[in-house]
Amino acid sequence: MEMNMPIKAVIWDIGGVLMRTEDAAPRAELAAELGVTRDYLVELVFGGEQGARAQKGELTQKEIWDYAREQLNLSDGAYPDLRERFFAGDVLDMALIEYIRSLKPRYKIGIISNAWSELPAALEEWGILNVFDVIVGSGDEGIMKPNPLIFQIAMERLAVTPEEAVFVDDFIENIRGAREFGINAIHFQSRDQAVQDLEALLAG
Repeated sequence: MEMNMPIKAVIWDIGGVLMRTEDAAPRAELAAELGVTRDYLVELVFGGEQGARAQKGELTQKEIWDYAREQLNLSDGAYPDLRERFFAGDVLDMALIEYIRSLKPRYKIGIISNAWSELPAALEEWGILNVFDVIVGSGDEGIMKPNPLIFQIAMERLAVTPEEAVFVDDFIENIRGAREFGINAIHFQSRDQAVQDLEALLAG
């Protein structure tokens, strides 16, 4: 009988996993003030060609917000706290972060995230940079999940084979991409579910 390779690295997505929008009200209130729908505002910041360019590192964060201001017809100086209010309902899951810290003595810990550039600086700002051994962000690499190249970069930097890694993500297309590359993958739906599934996998 073929033996499963022991897991040596546990890799996490950020948005929708470690950082989640737990309170939709601030973003909805901001959208209402701006005379647009919440969905439109989210699409404006994250979606379309601009969103893809931002997540490939082709736009700076200033350019992202300048574009949003332009599309919203905001005058110079209006809504100086636009970014802060947009993200006001987002919460870093500190219980999950502490669980990940508990894994560090036994596993390499990584991130693969479709994120804007300068991801390590954001993690430093949140006070969690030291939790992770390897950080692979699409904005810094110019490659987005589920492109297999981003998984290859992570495997090389973690010095593990795909079979020795497990990846936790909330988007099914990224789960499929990881599995096609040979990585064990867990579809995140809640903290408790993901931890339970991960513990079962790590137990072999």
